[in-house]
Amino acid sequence: MAATIESLLEEISGVEHPTEELQLLKTALLAIPVSALRDSVSGQRFNVIFALLNSDRREQVELCVDILERILVALSPVCLVQNYRAELQAGLGHPQDTVKVLALTQIGRIVEHPDAATEVLNNREVLQAVINCIREEKIAVAKQAIQSLSKLSHSKPGLDALFQSDLLTVMKDVMATSDIVRYRIYELVVEISSASPVSLGYCANSSFISQLLGELTGDDVLVRATAIEMVTTLARSQHGRQYLAQQGIMDKIANMIRGAETDPFSSLYLPGLVKFFGNLAIMDSPQQVCESYPAFQHKVFEMALDPDPVMNGVALDTLGLLGSTVEGKQVLQKTGEQFRTVLSRMSQLASSGATELRVRSLDAISQLLLLQPEQQTEDLLALTESWFHLLSKQPMDMIRNISSQPFPELHCGALRIFTAIAAQPWGQKLMVSTPSFMEFVLDRSTGQTKEAKDAKFELVGSLVSSSTAASILGSQHYISLKAYLREGPYYVSAVASVSTEGAE
Repeated sequence: MAATIESLLEEISGVEHPTEELQLLKTALLAIPVSALRDSVSGQRFNVIFALLNSDRREQVELCVDILERILVALSPVCLVQNYRAELQAGLGHPQDTVKVLALTQIGRIVEHPDAATEVLNNREVLQAVINCIREEKIAVAKQAIQSLSKLSHSKPGLDALFQSDLLTVMKDVMATSDIVRYRIYELVVEISSASPVSLGYCANSSFISQLLGELTGDDVLVRATAIEMVTTLARSQHGRQYLAQQGIMDKIANMIRGAETDPFSSLYLPGLVKFFGNLAIMDSPQQVCESYPAFQHKVFEMALDPDPVMNGVALDTLGLLGSTVEGKQVLQKTGEQFRTVLSRMSQLASSGATELRVRSLDAISQLLLLQPEQQTEDLLALTESWFHLLSKQPMDMIRNISSQPFPELHCGALRIFTAIAAQPWGQKLMVSTPSFMEFVLDRSTGQTKEAKDAKFELVGSLVSSSTAASILGSQHYISLKAYLREGPYYVSAVASVSTEGAE
């Protein structure tokens, strides 16, 4: 095959517009298994393909990109930088976006490799061209540039190159292009900052972080909404949260939630503020966050009862997130009547309204009701059981009715609630005492999509794995459930057709 590639390369170099020959080369390369590709292309020189990128014939350029994507991934980063550094650098300034993305992707591979990265780190022109790609109109180009620079910053020499040289000025110049580009630079900075406390130090010293935090209270509400998303991402790392706390950002965001009452445009950024604290609660401590920032919990309940579906959706997601932990369940339970009102509202949203909101409500309810076996204390089992009965006078029938509606996502959402209670003794007692419910569980014809079959299989698995299921459900049901589990989610029972003609 290597000989075939070599002969095709010779043919290509002798033709002015080698579209046909390029197509043959692409086909030949696709026929080689990825595992064998390196042996087939190593030692070959593909400069002729790079040279053909300098054309205004779009089809030719696209074929060359396809071929190079296939070839270059098989070459080591050291081989790439030794043989094709100039070609990749030229690709960064190519008029076609696909060529830029190709070059940026390969540079990303090079900077991840310690031996190859030095070549790029010592080449200011390449790094400047990569930074300039962040301002490209095509988002795919900008994203790839951000990714490659983020990889570069995984080493101290990479951080020094970006933040302790004149490239810092280049980044700030690019940042001044527009609001959109400014946020791309913030995206890069947050990604770098999230990697380690050292990386965060570089970004903080460059003033990028303080500039981002300043945007939180800017006059433009859309800018504010984007800033809160960035800050939420930064808060996902422990060192990021510590830094934000030191800067007083948690208090500032809590004040923004309180101030939203009087801001007619608050609906544009309020969901982001609530998501910030929701994520914070899960990563640190639901109790600590809810007690330290009561405005957050108050606002979540208020949003759950709001007539605005956008507010409902964010509240549902946040309540599900809080309720997914034992500590979060206890925090919600402590609010007493307030949470009972919210839970009733969640039940209404699950039963009627737009499908997307119903699905989000079902998912939140399943998270609230879920208890892992090791969490099943007497108090917590009593808590989840009481919540389930607050959903409706006949909660089993209510969830079962939702599961029978002709929308796969609702069917699966309802099954997830049954799965959550299936691991708990009180849930099993309800299931076995509800007429025809066990037949419903064992009936493979109730959901025909792959997702529905998987959801039903998970429900059966939850029942079978519970230590109390056999005694509560009875041996006959338990044996049938184990058989279902053994047969797998997609089992179809064969219907035998027996001829009786001539039988004695």
